Amino acid sequence: MKILALDSSGIVASAAILEDEALLAEYSVNYKKTHSQTLLPMLDEIVKMTELDLESIDAIAVAAGPGSFTGLRIGSATAKGLGLALKKPLISIPTAEALAYNLYDTPGVICPIMDARRSEVYTGVYRFKDHKMETVIDQEALKITSLIAQLEEIGEPVTFVGDGVPVFKKVIAETLHVPYSFAPAHLSRQRAGAVAALGAVYYAEGRTESAAEHKPVYLRLPQAERERMEKEQAQKEKKA
Repeated sequence: MKILALDSSGIVASAAILEDEALLAEYSVNYKKTHSQTLLPMLDEIVKMTELDLESIDAIAVAAGPGSFTGLRIGSATAKGLGLALKKPLISIPTAEALAYNLYDTPGVICPIMDARRSEVYTGVYRFKDHKMETVIDQEALKITSLIAQLEEIGEPVTFVGDGVPVFKKVIAETLHVPYSFAPAHLSRQRAGAVAALGAVYYAEGRTESAAEHKPVYLRLPQAERERMEKEQAQKEKKA
């Protein structure tokens, strides 16, 4: 089984190839460049280095969101284009689940946090039991204070992962009372290798979709749309 994986849901752009239980190649760059310029060249590079015939892959796994609206659109469009051209199924992987899968079999609960601005995070809470990942809280967008309250209620040691860590590290230190830690640098951001590995689990369970069916998961409206709605609401209240 061969899975091609893509993740452009955040600042990191990443592409990987998984064959059975071996990660043949992974190319990740955590740098502020537009994914429209980097993702396809990265994919082309690992295909060349592994001498991969794209016709031989079984499926394309893609981080479907939440995350950067632009990044998700680029990743989904790339995956859809490849899926349509190669006539291969897509595996839609929730971004928070893929981040948590970086920390396979870590004790306690794993909490991915991605900065969603306005003191909000894209997040979820997961744990591993009998070497399988379980969802404690499904991925959602909420205030960091609300997340901390939920983690207090769960009452287990927490490992945080994601680009929200440096943004909310101080808030976590000041308000969270259960034991906690932060993922190390090599596991702290999105990785296509994790998308591929989790994609293999999804694929075995039959959780695939056609390229035509695939859509990104945004969880909330784009900022411009939210601001427009807020202005309209303010104008209505002013008239009233």
